[in-house]
Amino acid sequence: MAVKLSEKIGYGLGDAAAGGITWKVMSIAFPLFFTNIFGLTVADTATLMLVARLFDVVTDPMMGALADRTQSKWGTYRPWLIFGAIPLGVVFALLLYTPDFGPVGKRIWAYSLYLLMMAVYTAVNVPYGSLLGVMTDDDDEKNQFSSYRMVGAYAMGFVTLLSFPYLQKVVGGTEQHQYAVLGVVLGGLAALGTLACGLLTKERLKPVRAEKFSFKPFADLFRNKPWIYLTLVGICTNFFNGFRYAVAGYLLEYCLHGDVTVSGLIINYTVFMTFGEVTCMIFGGLSPKFTKWVGSKKKAFAWSAIICAASSIAFFFIPMSPDWIWVMVASVIITSIGIGLYSPLLWSMYADVADYATAKNGTSSTGLIFSSGTMAQKFGSAISGALVALLLGIAGFVSGSDPATGQTVVTITNQPAVQQMIWALFSLFPAAIALLILLLLRLYPINK
Repeated sequence: MAVKLSEKIGYGLGDAAAGGITWKVMSIAFPLFFTNIFGLTVADTATLMLVARLFDVVTDPMMGALADRTQSKWGTYRPWLIFGAIPLGVVFALLLYTPDFGPVGKRIWAYSLYLLMMAVYTAVNVPYGSLLGVMTDDDDEKNQFSSYRMVGAYAMGFVTLLSFPYLQKVVGGTEQHQYAVLGVVLGGLAALGTLACGLLTKERLKPVRAEKFSFKPFADLFRNKPWIYLTLVGICTNFFNGFRYAVAGYLLEYCLHGDVTVSGLIINYTVFMTFGEVTCMIFGGLSPKFTKWVGSKKKAFAWSAIICAASSIAFFFIPMSPDWIWVMVASVIITSIGIGLYSPLLWSMYADVADYATAKNGTSSTGLIFSSGTMAQKFGSAISGALVALLLGIAGFVSGSDPATGQTVVTITNQPAVQQMIWALFSLFPAAIALLILLLLRLYPINK
């Protein structure tokens, strides 16, 4: 039975909400937001991003196992999207609000809400990813669903990042006020997209459940070689993206000395990364055809990683000047061709790993296996985001709140060192990760 276009679009809306709005803002805007607007110190920001997301390394597999055992009239995975949509939007909005507290109060607010946001995101995104394993058993259809997912994420990411500076101008007031209002708007859109995904999709396949709960599926994961190598690849892809996203705001602010205006176009850090989003959207849609052309998902992934490594190395040698902004944009676009091609492949390959595990073990662990994809996403982003804040602090970047006034204070003690660190974090660090991905792919045993 052919799957309707409306269902593919509905599935794409799920990652438009999670990946294109909430995760994109959390990856790109949050590091700069916490240090320069909210008023956390660099150390607090690094610790926050590390602790909160490492917490998810534990909760994601637990959520996957819980989702696998859910039984309701809405299905196994869809109820988590339907009933988790509103909490996702509300918590996201609160996280972008800056309360009128002192340094300790702000720290408690940020840590509490960030942990809660990660928990809610997990409760929605793990079942969302697992849906791919029960909507169809046709491999080509899985690739198409995965492609719609990536196109949805990158299309909404494009809209979110491109409109961000213009929406800030429309809102007006202080930057704290701007982020608070945009948190409500974007949180509302994320809730609607998640709800639409839950309502428009269908679960056609029934997971083969074990008769009772056991820890055997967790143990089976670590005997599953395809899962081990693919999870390491997933962590690396999020290292690659995490370094670039987390440092983009600092790159525009401290290397190019603020927003760059070209022919009326305001290029701030969100718009700068928008060029990559639209490229990822286009090549995410072309990924299934590219995969057929090269012969396998593994080969397609490898070629994508080569593109990412070469373009990232090239970026390091671009002069650090606003006059070279379009060369930088061109480099971002080329890098994003590679990202766009491999992003749908990762989730389609997780579906292959889930099928392999079911055939080998006799019971379904689809939710548990797909939860490792979101676990890899958060683990990679956690370490990379924390390292960005830590390494900038070592280079000479100091931030915090004035205890007397509550105002955010930023000091640069060694400007050349900070600038070089930012430049390397956007180029050389990701390049090294892309080369590591190539090594891991050689060890991945499934060649579909």
